[in-house]
Amino acid sequence: MTLTVLEPETAAPIEQAPTKPDDCRRVQTAWASLPIERRLLVLRRARHELARAGEQLVDAISSELVRIRADSYGAEVLPVLFACKFLERRARQILKPRRLGRSGLPLLLAGIDSTVERVPLGIVLIIGPSNYPLFLAGVQTLQALAAGNAVVWKPGRGGQPVAEVFHAALHRAGLPNGLLRITDESIETTIAELKSRPDKVFFTGSARAGREVLRIAAEATIPVVAELSGCDAVVVLESAKLDRVVDALAFGMRLNGSATCMAPRRLFLVGKGHEVLVARLRERFATMDGIDLDQRTRSQLRDLVAEAEHDGATLSIDPDAVLIKPLLVLDGWPRMRIAQADIFAPVLTVILAADADEVVQADKLCPFGLAVTIFGEERAARALGARLDVGTVVVNDLIVTTVDPRVPFGGRRGSGFGVTRGSEGLLEMTAVKVTSVRKSGPTLHFEKTSPTHEHLFRGAIAMSNGTTLRERLAGIRGLASAARRLLRKTQEKQ
Repeated sequence: MTLTVLEPETAAPIEQAPTKPDDCRRVQTAWASLPIERRLLVLRRARHELARAGEQLVDAISSELVRIRADSYGAEVLPVLFACKFLERRARQILKPRRLGRSGLPLLLAGIDSTVERVPLGIVLIIGPSNYPLFLAGVQTLQALAAGNAVVWKPGRGGQPVAEVFHAALHRAGLPNGLLRITDESIETTIAELKSRPDKVFFTGSARAGREVLRIAAEATIPVVAELSGCDAVVVLESAKLDRVVDALAFGMRLNGSATCMAPRRLFLVGKGHEVLVARLRERFATMDGIDLDQRTRSQLRDLVAEAEHDGATLSIDPDAVLIKPLLVLDGWPRMRIAQADIFAPVLTVILAADADEVVQADKLCPFGLAVTIFGEERAARALGARLDVGTVVVNDLIVTTVDPRVPFGGRRGSGFGVTRGSEGLLEMTAVKVTSVRKSGPTLHFEKTSPTHEHLFRGAIAMSNGTTLRERLAGIRGLASAARRLLRKTQEKQ
């Protein structure tokens, strides 16, 4: 099949994507066969088209999200453009075939030349979230296309309009018809697309929904990268700068109406002397705008705080207000359900910890391991971060560092597995393919094994792993003697 990459000025209206699996495969195979430079040229044009369509993208983002237009530009459009430019610059080198050469090649395999390639998976299903409908699924889509795949993008609730604007921009950039298909937002469509057997699934969403996706994918042995929920911790060391901590926590509570997987939900105060910080947080949070939570989240929050109060916690404000301001759950402890819950509400459980060891043990009680932020002296913060079982450690900042397009992102434990974004995220869009060629050398392994082969292998073991020079020399002699006998047998047969 010959694939036509449309020139931007001649791009026709988007045609209906192929519906038959064989047709989709043919389109994807033709796209994958193009030189990567040609694919990246389309992405470069797409970046310009997406930049021109910035206002349309922002207009298309769901009004149900708690944000102003500036937030959508900064949290959605800019990160997608950053990621696209990263691919233009780095994808060719990241996906470049790697010839292994002779260094490290076992002697018995002399004459073998091996190459490791990263090849496209085929059809990638991207199941996007509702809270960041453009950034998260959009970057994954760009990475999948750069790697040579076709993409089916299933948007989260409210995400279809912005996905369609994204699609139109890529089409104007010359992306061939059939390589990107946008579905509707329904759960039924998710199930149907999973059952159509894509080659890999990239899911971003809640742990509850993720378990159902994993169940269906497992039945069809489809690999999944899962970015699931978080209940992220912020750790404040005694050396932390209080102004920065207060500003960061206010930002984390405010961002996207606190509907962010990396939003702070647990606050560990290490050591003593944090009374001033708590007082300043109460004061700052009281001045912030309230958030109108949906009924399901409001009900979840009400149950969690009621249980926390029953267990001895105190609340900084009334959680039953119409608009919920950031809420501090004081006198918390790690086993409280509210300190282990993935909830998109501006709630922060304050937990005292005597030292770093106590933080490590307390964090293990939480089922999630997405990210942790640590405020304080860098060396101590790094040392603590190294001990925590999370995917991302941020020191003296919050959330925004993950916008760096070079940085992979993924969770541990109940927060999922695999990564997206960065070099590692691009490699997740590929499969490993190894080609090994016999260039020269004997093929003694074709002979039926015999006691002579035993001497050959024992000699190889001693030569490569002997602890003394004498042992290694004896191994070389044994290997050479056995090899000569095997070669004579081969020549006699000829």
